[in-house]
Amino acid sequence: MSSGSRFPRRRFLAGGAALAAVVALSACGAKTDASGSSSDKAAKIDVSGDKVRVGLLNSLSGTMAISEVTVRNSLLLAVDEINASGGVLGKKIEPVSEDGASDWPTFAEKAAKLIKEDQVAATFGCWTSASRKAVKPVFEKNRSLLFYPVQYEGLEESPYIFYTGATTNQQIIPALDYLKGQGLKKIYLVGSDYVFPRTANKEIKAYAKANGMTVLGEDYAPLGSTEFSTIANKVKASKADAVFNTLNGDSNVAFFKEYKSAGLTAKSMPVVSVSIAEEEVKSIGPQYLAGQLTAWNYYQTTPGAANEKFVKAYKAKYGADKPTSDPMEAAYTSVYLWKAMVEKAKSFDPEKVKAASDGITFEAPEGKVTVDGASQHIHKTARIGKIGTDGLITEVWNSGEPVKPDPFLKGYPWAAGLS
Repeated sequence: MSSGSRFPRRRFLAGGAALAAVVALSACGAKTDASGSSSDKAAKIDVSGDKVRVGLLNSLSGTMAISEVTVRNSLLLAVDEINASGGVLGKKIEPVSEDGASDWPTFAEKAAKLIKEDQVAATFGCWTSASRKAVKPVFEKNRSLLFYPVQYEGLEESPYIFYTGATTNQQIIPALDYLKGQGLKKIYLVGSDYVFPRTANKEIKAYAKANGMTVLGEDYAPLGSTEFSTIANKVKASKADAVFNTLNGDSNVAFFKEYKSAGLTAKSMPVVSVSIAEEEVKSIGPQYLAGQLTAWNYYQTTPGAANEKFVKAYKAKYGADKPTSDPMEAAYTSVYLWKAMVEKAKSFDPEKVKAASDGITFEAPEGKVTVDGASQHIHKTARIGKIGTDGLITEVWNSGEPVKPDPFLKGYPWAAGLS
């Protein structure tokens, strides 16, 4: 859901020609070159040896590194575990990691490199919707698979993307239902200035209109922005019941510090965030976040044997003080889902893997998840959590059972026309 320069949205607009060139280049033959030739043929996957490569495409630098480094770490943990148990179809997984650098054209360029030069069987990664939309045509043109692990705004499907994070009806709508149930009906919207927050807020406004809620204000800041005094004062002056926060990356640090400086508290005006998980809580500081709400599908405190195993393994590999989070868990789960699809298909071929995907299940740390082959999204349990002074998030509500994905909100009459 972000990017690497201080003003990445402007950078993306200015770099549109460069991105278009990257997408065009990604469609070249067996190797990426400057020939300018174009082909709709599926990219070659190298399965000639005893290993199969997969791509890890995450921001290891820039404003989104605060969130994406740990996602890459959880992907590596899953790869290590699968390799220790024998690999996939008798082959060990060889991860090839690339840095998207919190920059959308760079994501597209690195995606093309992984597909064409490294000849990966699948790629796992991206965080921001902007990065996903930048790479989407690259994966589609080359008929290569991307597993995207982060909650997003919905209103999208791609034949070559599996969405293992939440879509709108598995996170944003449950969060709004929770606020409404708590009697918090006057809300203020604060977000980063790019596709995810703007689309999510369009959905939130449609929900509010149909559910007796009022949106008192709507403000955006450039990704990576650290100036929030004006927005915090506007939020305070609105006298809203609650704030719906779709800021991404390290902008959250500045926002919550200004929020506290303005005299606002979780008790006087709670904030529900959809992009702050345990790793971000640690970076921002629990002293700024204690009592605030989050909407996800997984927390480090989620009960169950599968999660106990995951948390223990992650801390053993990366440090006892390292928390786990929803995007990390969804990324970890995505590698196991891909493994199950490949083994069901008895092939690494993306078309056969897709055909085998429907109904694939996995006892994930978040609970049992099931792949919906038609939409290539995942059935997931919705959860609302409260941030504690210890930096952990404790569940205060859940949906009781996995929610079927509805990325285009077809089951909600108030959403007609949004897509």
